[in-house]
Amino acid sequence: MKVNLLYGQSGLEIDLEGINATVLKPTFVKGISNEQAAFQEAVRNPIASPPLNKLVGAKDRIAVVIADLTRPLPSDRLLPWLFNELSHVPKDRITIIIGTGSHRGNTPAEIEQMVGKDIAANYRIVNHDAHNHETMAYAGKSPFSYPVYFNRDYVEADKRIILGFIEPHFMAGFSGGCKAVFPGVTNVEAIMKYHGAENIGHSKSTWGILEGNPTQDNVRAGASLLPIDFCINVTLNDRKEITRFFCGETLAAHRVGCQFVRETAMVGCSRPLPIVITTNGGYPLDQNLYQTVKGMSAAAQILQPGGLILTAARCNDGFPEHGNFKSFLHQYPTAQAMLDKIFEPGFEMFDQWEVQMLANIMVKGRIGLYSEIPDEEVRKAKLIPIQNLEKSLCEELAKIGHDAPVGVLPEGPQTIPYLKN
Repeated sequence: MKVNLLYGQSGLEIDLEGINATVLKPTFVKGISNEQAAFQEAVRNPIASPPLNKLVGAKDRIAVVIADLTRPLPSDRLLPWLFNELSHVPKDRITIIIGTGSHRGNTPAEIEQMVGKDIAANYRIVNHDAHNHETMAYAGKSPFSYPVYFNRDYVEADKRIILGFIEPHFMAGFSGGCKAVFPGVTNVEAIMKYHGAENIGHSKSTWGILEGNPTQDNVRAGASLLPIDFCINVTLNDRKEITRFFCGETLAAHRVGCQFVRETAMVGCSRPLPIVITTNGGYPLDQNLYQTVKGMSAAAQILQPGGLILTAARCNDGFPEHGNFKSFLHQYPTAQAMLDKIFEPGFEMFDQWEVQMLANIMVKGRIGLYSEIPDEEVRKAKLIPIQNLEKSLCEELAKIGHDAPVGVLPEGPQTIPYLKN
């Protein structure tokens, strides 16, 4: 049995012939045959909201928030359809804000790739910079008692439209919805507060849970400090085809979308497994190790304590270099030492949340990584470098028994595996 793992843009085939393997994938949903027509229907007959074109006046200043290059949001298709609906608004009244959160800004070439040449050439586009307070304005105090700033263009807009992609999320339950704004266009201090150790360590800050999830609660609370006038969310299949639109009032549209994803992406597993093969969903999700923690976390949901996760993620952008993720991994001798430091009273460091998530997985089992990161750098991060996925699998099976069960998540975090019992 040969299985194609989503890896970079090309994929990676693995031969599982003779292996006791179970492939866990989301229910395949066929792409919409006429995406533009479906978009028009969704924004003209939205969920719990007036039609989009009735909400926006010709003189309004419009802020449109999109995802950065680490997300597979099809902005190059969505934006032309959106601006067709807003044809009564002059282009110079519209600003596209790339919701980078705490990630690096996108280059001009990347922006053109994301939005298309025509949009890049004819609209004002800004990279949000969470570290630059000169580009932000005060939005208010979160109900969780910390100040929140947003990108100034977002704050000063008359109308705000957010675009997003709904998939399972290892902290917030699901992506999409308010996450476009918070953390998408907020300040780094607020990002650090809602990513605090207690929130991230909470049992409900995990895959598939919205209600009672403190991470999601912080996201919604922060984003609600300013009105969001219209939300456009999509779901995609493994071919990056749009399968559904969820448009309208943000919370209502997001809830409907998350229920759809929950029904199609959650896959039960009868018992914990000693080996789980995973990915990070291929390009653009697997460009760096920071994002790849999501695919590892998906695998960890069904991993036997002491088991092995074999991860295939291209990581062509490295760790990446922003923040303290790399240095934190290198600095401490063990995963437990990392967690001990993170939970020290008063400790706070940028990127600690991603280290916390990865360290929790490393405490549970071992992680092998097939990627473009140099082997020595992988070892310094307390991971096992892999040159050949099939060989590493066979070596592990030789130790624990050739008939040992193996789980395979070809689409990584686009599947939420769970233990049935």
